[in-house]
Amino acid sequence: MSLNKDSVLANTNFGLDVFRHFLGYRFTDVGKSFKNPFYQDTKASCYVYRDAKSGKYLYKDFGDPEFMGDCFHFVSKLVGRDCQDKQDFMEILRHINNELRLNLEDQYQRSERVIDHAAGRVTRASRMPAADTQFETVKAKDPIEVKPFSGSELSFWLQYGISEEVLRRFNVISIRRFNGVGKEGNEYVLNSSESEPIFGYLGLRHTKLYRPHSRLRFLYSGEKMEHYVFGQEQLPLRGDILFITGGEKDVLSLVSHGFNAMCLNSETSQIPKNLLRSLGYRFKHITLLYDADETGIKSMARLVKEYKDFGLKSLLLPLPGEKSAKDVSDFFRLGNTQADLMMLFREMLDELYQETIAVMRTCEINFDNPPPAPDPMLSVNEVTIGSPGNLVCIAGSEGSGKTNYLGGILSGAIKPGGIEIDTLGTTVRENIHDHAVLLYDTEQSEYQLYKNLTYILKRSSLERPPDWFRAYSLVSISRSERMSLILESMDRHYYEHGGIHLVVIDGIADLLNGVNDEEPSVQLVEELFRIAAIYNTLIICVLHLAPSGMKLRGHLGSEVQRKAAGILLIEKELDQNTSVVKALKVREGSPLEVPIIRFGWSNAEGRHVYLGEVDKESAQTARLNDLREIASETFRGCTHVNNRELRQILQDTFGIQERTARSYLRMMLDAEIIEKSSQIPGDYRLVNNKTGKNPGDFINCHLNSAVIR
Repeated sequence: MSLNKDSVLANTNFGLDVFRHFLGYRFTDVGKSFKNPFYQDTKASCYVYRDAKSGKYLYKDFGDPEFMGDCFHFVSKLVGRDCQDKQDFMEILRHINNELRLNLEDQYQRSERVIDHAAGRVTRASRMPAADTQFETVKAKDPIEVKPFSGSELSFWLQYGISEEVLRRFNVISIRRFNGVGKEGNEYVLNSSESEPIFGYLGLRHTKLYRPHSRLRFLYSGEKMEHYVFGQEQLPLRGDILFITGGEKDVLSLVSHGFNAMCLNSETSQIPKNLLRSLGYRFKHITLLYDADETGIKSMARLVKEYKDFGLKSLLLPLPGEKSAKDVSDFFRLGNTQADLMMLFREMLDELYQETIAVMRTCEINFDNPPPAPDPMLSVNEVTIGSPGNLVCIAGSEGSGKTNYLGGILSGAIKPGGIEIDTLGTTVRENIHDHAVLLYDTEQSEYQLYKNLTYILKRSSLERPPDWFRAYSLVSISRSERMSLILESMDRHYYEHGGIHLVVIDGIADLLNGVNDEEPSVQLVEELFRIAAIYNTLIICVLHLAPSGMKLRGHLGSEVQRKAAGILLIEKELDQNTSVVKALKVREGSPLEVPIIRFGWSNAEGRHVYLGEVDKESAQTARLNDLREIASETFRGCTHVNNRELRQILQDTFGIQERTARSYLRMMLDAEIIEKSSQIPGDYRLVNNKTGKNPGDFINCHLNSAVIR
């Protein structure tokens, strides 16, 4: 079967499998909304649906009409290609074929790029002048003869760390013989030998010939592409670092050492802006890694300046720039490792973040030189808990016990391995890889933060903090600077310690001028969620409750409530020196399934300890009290609320899914908090709101901000 539009549709369920593959977790089912992956979408308004007329599956973003079409249009946005261009469209088909492993491209398409030949005189390649930049386009007279890789050929690639598996993945072939005609009529007769092997990089309508030991090193057979890109089809959908390097061998060597990489036709080529824009959505650091010679250095400087708006970076290898030691494949051949290149990358970040690191050093808590004790100041320490790649929020009023509870969680994150400590009823994943644990505090003074940290160390059975645990007091830093300092320092610690285990932002509201500023609130939460996914870490943020006692404060709270994987509420028990922790929201399952836990002060232990789960009867009473409070707020000023709107209020208030809202609604009915209206089918009224008015004399409430806030 050959590779074309119809064969792809026939083998991907009319395009549905393509959407499932590239959208991943975002796509749950046909007709279900999801957020557009190509920009920082704040509202899920993208859909995949089946077109009744054509039978194909299409996608449409109701928030941006630019994103609408079939699976080929979707992938064109992903890889930066134009569906209307025939050459680009074949690139799109190849990308789908490779990613989904459809095996649709036949041998003819892969190897036999036969083009009309022209007559002319014969010139042996061995007689051509030596020139590294020689790159002539020729027409093949005969099909390219492909053969298996020989032992010596595989040894050539292996010195750069490149295996036969990687060669196959990137469509690299070993060529036995090539016969072609150049623009001037010169005929090229190339025969492979042990001393002069011939390799080929297969493209859609071309094959780039590579002869590493010959005077004529490169030839281009077939239809030369305007924007040649090697390695783009093999890139993952998301990643942290992408190297744009000087040549195909450099790409293969980088990939073999665990990096993402691609290259253009040469180091002097321009990078298409639409390609950079597409890659910028997918990778955090797009970094040039050209040869360490004059051409490579000048090209990197020019491109970094020209594409400044895209945040393009450059990394210069510590090589002499000579022919045998100038590129990244030479870097690995000379005995350097993945860790060595990563160290150079971190040093590059150190230069970029030099000012940030200097500022952060002034904010870092120094345990050898503690800050002087100021006058006592009241502050709240905030920490949350959840799974990697997500946000979790811990909420509670002042004095509810958040500081002690969060201290237990941090203790579990930094404790030595192999010992058990009391984390106040919450299980914390052990940091077995010694990844960074970061605490940013925007509320407490330096002295108070230092004092709380000493309690955490004691609970963790530590005398001094590990070098991968960093705590920063940002009280003295202006609100406008705090977020950028946090993001850049996180990036530095991520590469320094090989990952981030846990991040705590104590006082997320202090990163904004006001919690009711809608656009900055959305941008802040989106950025935190993006960073959590890129670093595969859990970001814990803390926010106070609104005066109603059930919703988080302001637009910021609403956005956190929508995005957070879980929300835990800390409450002080009346007339007792204990606190309870209960789930307001969990992404997987229902909050009703999460037991309410209790902790409090122990004179015997001299600290707060876990006191077990609240019994089911008490837990049920607590949940019903919460629902009574919501019902009282919802029905204030009206007598009737529609079924759908009441479910929506419960969803918005608790940040829960519709199925959980239905469970809450049944609980409210069973507990006689509300009852079905006898006047309007589908409406509810508060049980204690029976006013004795006539059946037609009522106020019907509709969903609005006054009701749910």
